[in-house]
Amino acid sequence: MTYENLDAELVNALLNDGRASLRSLGEELDVSVTTVSNHLSDLEEDGVIDGYTPVVDYSALGYDVTAIIQLKVEGNALPDITGRLEGHKQMISVYEVTGNYDIIAIGKFQDTDGMNDQIKKLLTDPDINESNTSVVLDAASENEQFELDIHD
Repeated sequence: MTYENLDAELVNALLNDGRASLRSLGEELDVSVTTVSNHLSDLEEDGVIDGYTPVVDYSALGYDVTAIIQLKVEGNALPDITGRLEGHKQMISVYEVTGNYDIIAIGKFQDTDGMNDQIKKLLTDPDINESNTSVVLDAASENEQFELDIHD
């Protein structure tokens, strides 16, 4: 293997098995353990790999309701509102967006009562002007990542 594609190959190998050992990655990529370790360290240092986490099936843990919450907020309050949403453990994704709304947050809740309580708390904030919530009926695709293209 040429080293020019090694980082992408390493990322792809980790996407397939995030718990792979350095030795097994080296064998799969036909490079030494030291080479894998050095490239992995560089990828982490450069922020390409930002951590190693399990993929959790929240519904298996009783979080059966997924909600997509769209918010219109006062412009100067945007960082504060996104920060508070990021700090809420059940908000798995928070985005500042263009379009009719300023923020889209995706949350996981055990039931609609829990979701409703969270939304009511949000709406007491005077910097939130409007909200729209959609409850997900079926997740066709979730927590997906994609392999990097390898240029030969």
